[in-house]
Amino acid sequence: MKIRLGNQVDGFTLAEVIVSAGIAVIALGGIIYGYILSAQRAEWSAYSLAAQSLAMQRLEQTRAAKWDPLGYPPDNDHLTTNYFPIIRTNILDIPITQTNFVFATNTTTISTVSTSPPLRMIRVDCTWSFPKRGTFTNTVMCYRAAISDE
Repeated sequence: MKIRLGNQVDGFTLAEVIVSAGIAVIALGGIIYGYILSAQRAEWSAYSLAAQSLAMQRLEQTRAAKWDPLGYPPDNDHLTTNYFPIIRTNILDIPITQTNFVFATNTTTISTVSTSPPLRMIRVDCTWSFPKRGTFTNTVMCYRAAISDE
């Protein structure tokens, strides 16, 4: 309950206005910072998914290669580094403007795990960099057995 004395008008004091403006500025600053942070995280996620796609593409290429150690002619081993160079540089498939390409390097490692039964491990590392955050690596691997007549 307020009591009026004479011609006095109720209102806010200067201190109340400054405090409320300060609270509004802090709230708006938090909202803007959150928006910027979420946009950066979405961009990082796009880079990571594009790198993962490049790594999977290379892995699928190696999985599709012919490898039949018991076949004729005996040089049917296409699952070697001769057919898949160890290092290959690609452009990440992300939206770009002008010439701001982002390069990624795929490193393919094919190693023999066992000769009887024939088993190889295929590992693809896709290394890429995000501006002001550093270098990241996406890795995929799988095991592959040779074609068998048994």
